[in-house]
Amino acid sequence: MKVIAFNGSPRKEGNTVTLIKHILAELEKEGIETEMVQIGGKSVHGCTACAKCYENKDKRCVIDKDIVNECIEKMLEADGIILASPTYFSDLTPELKALIDRAGFVAKANNEMFRYKVGAAVVAVRRAGAVHVFDSINHFFTISQMVIPGASYWNIGIGLAEGEVEKDEEGIRTMQVLGQNMAWLLKKINA
Repeated sequence: MKVIAFNGSPRKEGNTVTLIKHILAELEKEGIETEMVQIGGKSVHGCTACAKCYENKDKRCVIDKDIVNECIEKMLEADGIILASPTYFSDLTPELKALIDRAGFVAKANNEMFRYKVGAAVVAVRRAGAVHVFDSINHFFTISQMVIPGASYWNIGIGLAEGEVEKDEEGIRTMQVLGQNMAWLLKKINA
């Protein structure tokens, strides 16, 4: 089994990555292979609604000048997908939103290709607005017919400066529980 995590933050070692690492550590303890992909800070084009993915049905987006098709391939190969973002004016980063829009459109066009995969949203926040980001990511999972594991609280960690999220004991514990629950669910689905 494998879980792929996408870091939507342009900070490669920021609070969002810190939260992801806590989840991945729990998954790895359970023998689940993990990988993290940096998408934040990269040039990622938004969906143009051209609907070529419905014509081509090749599990790819026709926009082929960025990393989205590589990300879609990794999502297809994985049993679980983590989408993580810091909170930008009560929303997710534009790079992660572009991935969601394009991967989601391609998945719909290709017979719901993410159906039954396990999906988890992770959000870093300074103070407020994180619930909207959490909801936006989960909307992608539900419309893709994916399965979402619960945790001990919403999958949110609080911190501004790099590393500050480590002081959010409840947030870190939530990520650990999420990793444990995600591992349990993956094992049940793949039994």
